[in-house]
Amino acid sequence: MNQKNYYIIDFDSTFTQVEALDELARISLKKHPDRELIYKKIEDYTNLAMEGKLSFGESLAQRVKLLEADENHLKQLIKHLKKKVSSSFSRNAEFFKKHADEVLIVSGGFKEFITPVVSQYHIKKENIYANTFVTTGDGKIIDYDHANPLSEEGGKVKLMQHLNLEGDLYGIGDGYSDFQLRESGLIKKFYAFTENIARESIVKKADHITPSFDEFLYVNNLPRAISYPKNRILCLVIGNATPESIDLLKKDGFSIRHKETFEEKYVADVHMLLLADGEHVEPETLKRAIKLKTIGYLGNAKRLELQTCTEMGIVVFDDPKHNPRNQNFIPKRMIDFMNTGTTYMSHNFPNLQLPRIEKSHRLIHIHHNIPGIMAKINTIFAKHDINIVGQFLMTNPTIGYVITDINAQYDKALFKALKKIEQTIKFRVLY
Repeated sequence: MNQKNYYIIDFDSTFTQVEALDELARISLKKHPDRELIYKKIEDYTNLAMEGKLSFGESLAQRVKLLEADENHLKQLIKHLKKKVSSSFSRNAEFFKKHADEVLIVSGGFKEFITPVVSQYHIKKENIYANTFVTTGDGKIIDYDHANPLSEEGGKVKLMQHLNLEGDLYGIGDGYSDFQLRESGLIKKFYAFTENIARESIVKKADHITPSFDEFLYVNNLPRAISYPKNRILCLVIGNATPESIDLLKKDGFSIRHKETFEEKYVADVHMLLLADGEHVEPETLKRAIKLKTIGYLGNAKRLELQTCTEMGIVVFDDPKHNPRNQNFIPKRMIDFMNTGTTYMSHNFPNLQLPRIEKSHRLIHIHHNIPGIMAKINTIFAKHDINIVGQFLMTNPTIGYVITDINAQYDKALFKALKKIEQTIKFRVLY
């Protein structure tokens, strides 16, 4: 009988992008004359506890005293937090639905604002462990339940000892209280979650650094919304690109390196390349960049060896008119291609633009434009009993570009067969 796995997930700066008590302070103290000073004190108490430099109980007590919050402020906070769920958790809602019995939210935060946020993601209320506020009759928050173990130093350890779950436990969080679970031996592995904040003192103690929830699902071979974590996709920016262009790519989750030249150490591993106007890449270098999928050129791509790009299945987006207002247009096109396979307005590929089809897997096949390739592709799908829910083919004189959406589970044998089709240039799974 297989051992059951449990996933112990933190809330603040993990499931959500922010620290909820800090956000509550900004709401409740909005009109306070000393609000900036109080904000700073609350943030300091938060960080000291997360880094293990102050006991959690002392930090919590000090923060609650400074809040001056009531139930109306809580309602505003909940509305705000629902918009601040970490992107990689949000897109993997289906995982929580399928694993509702195994997912636990364990937090030093408060149920009053945690439950309404995580319940949207099919997480069971009985699997939410957090503190609770004490309020007056008119709804003013005056204290918290000191009998709750999560209000104390080492509270997560005490709670998990009490629950005594049988199986392998995996912890995901950003702070010292999350690492304490690993230190105590109660969990099998601790994953330092760094999508929102990376605390050096915690990161260096982790079993694995996970810049996104996609990464956690990927390394544990669990169902996920995208096939390959974006944090593993290297995007190299060369030359004088605008900060706005770089920020767009960074916010979408790609691993960014900004360099003056195309350094040799990146050639074999780069997936995306954003080139400032005037930059050039030698054809021989391009040929060795075997993982490269797309190039964005902030100018006219005629400086590139476009035939080599096309033959290697590299989609090129450029701005021949050198329009300054198009600086963000190029990285947006690159992002759309990586996320959905859209080649709209590319320089060298057939223009294909299509919506995401829910509850399906999207496969991309790039091949030399030779008659009979589509028949071979669909023969392989038929042999593997794959039901196609959508399929799109566009060609130009050089290549064929096929996107296939399937709604069936697949195995690696399907991928191997598609890759082995003669004249195949590139094959990948988007999600």
